[in-house]
Amino acid sequence: MTWVGDNLGLIWDQLREHLYLAILPVILGLLIAVPLGYLATRYAWLANPLIAFGGVLYSLPSIALFIVLPAILGTQVLSTINIVVALTIYTVSLLIRNVIDGLRSVPPEVRQSAIAVGFGSVRRVLTIDLPIAVPVIFAGLRVVTVANISMVSVGAVIGIGGLGELFTAGFQRDFLTPVVVGVVLSLLLALIADLVLVGLQRLLTPWARVISMVKVA
Repeated sequence: MTWVGDNLGLIWDQLREHLYLAILPVILGLLIAVPLGYLATRYAWLANPLIAFGGVLYSLPSIALFIVLPAILGTQVLSTINIVVALTIYTVSLLIRNVIDGLRSVPPEVRQSAIAVGFGSVRRVLTIDLPIAVPVIFAGLRVVTVANISMVSVGAVIGIGGLGELFTAGFQRDFLTPVVVGVVLSLLLALIADLVLVGLQRLLTPWARVISMVKVA
């Protein structure tokens, strides 16, 4: 406990860095995956290649990607851009299937009704398709968020890893406390992030609660 009290500033800085490195790629990945998923549902021949390509991207070892990206992007080895880009790639590769499945789950009659009353493509997607697809998309979003929180720690191998740097510091000094603190905070961060996403999903799908109440009644 003495170490924790003496290093609260360090722990807070690592926690903030960890949260930034984990959540920013989720946001960027979602912004990329949604248009790609829409294109894959509009042009069906794109779906399987995109899903397959996503699977290939996700199979890339994270450590190798963190090391190779500086040469590709022209960034410094210790730049946070490398971690953000790598985790954005992983986010897109995981989310693309969920976005496609979510948009495919929209009943054809609902889509046709929207077209019949004069909804344009953009308005229909934003107000009809995406809201209905939210549960499926958020299922993938929860998985990728927790996965990113875990993978950020791997970046500590190249000197940028948020809470992962507590792991390496503890192992290098053969001192268990920083490791335990890093593990506990990583777990709490993943739990809180998941709860926030569950709450956000409920906020975005108020009709789901009404349907549940009707079924119970």
